[in-house]
Amino acid sequence: MAARKKTSSQPKPSYHHGDLRRALIDASLGLIAEEGFSALSLREVAKRAGVTHAAPYRHFADKEALLAAVAEEGFRTMAEQMRQRMDEESSPVERLHACGVAYVLFAVQNPSHFRVMFGPHFTRKGEHQGLATEGGHSFGLLMQCLVQGQQAGLLRGGDPLPLGLAAWSLVHGLASLLVDGVLQRAGNSTMSPEELALFQTRLLVEGLLLPAQNG
Repeated sequence: MAARKKTSSQPKPSYHHGDLRRALIDASLGLIAEEGFSALSLREVAKRAGVTHAAPYRHFADKEALLAAVAEEGFRTMAEQMRQRMDEESSPVERLHACGVAYVLFAVQNPSHFRVMFGPHFTRKGEHQGLATEGGHSFGLLMQCLVQGQQAGLLRGGDPLPLGLAAWSLVHGLASLLVDGVLQRAGNSTMSPEELALFQTRLLVEGLLLPAQNG
C-alpha cells in the first residue's frame, strides 16, 4: 500500500520581531512601483512578502492604515534629507535653495513613496496621527527658512504662510512632473533633476528677495 501523502504545509517564512512590518511596507512599495495602486491590497502585499493573508492584520487594520505607514515613513525620510542638505548652508537664502532641491530629489529617488504621500488615499486622516506629525515637518523646515530670511532682512516681509505655500507649490509641481515622466515625454529633459531644481529654486528666491532700496 502506498504511503499516504503528508498534508502538513511547508514552514512559512519567519520574521524576527519588527521585521514583518518592514517587509509589508517594502512589499507595498514594490507593488506600487511595478503595478500601480490598483494592484495594491493586503492580500497581494502578504503574497509578495511571503506571509499568510492574515499576517498584515497584526500591524495594519486595513489598506489605508498600511498606506499611512508608508506615507509616514516617506515624510520622515524626506525631512531628514532636507535637514541634511540645509545643514550644509549657513545663509537663510542658501538654506532655502537646499530645502527645495532636497524635496525634488527625494521625489525623484523615491517615486512610490512620493505618490503615496500625496495621493488621495486617506479618508480617516484623524486616525493617522503619526502621518499628520511627520507630514508637517518638511513644511515646517520651509517655513523656518522663510522666517529666518525675513528676520535677517533678506526676504520680503509680511505673513510668511502665503510665501511658504507659493514656494511649496512650485517645487511640488516640478517634483510631480518629474515623477510622472511628463517632462521626459515633452522632450524637456536636457537638464538633470538637480539642475532643474536648482534653477527653479533660484528663480523662486529671486522673487522672494527684498527689493534693493535706491540710495
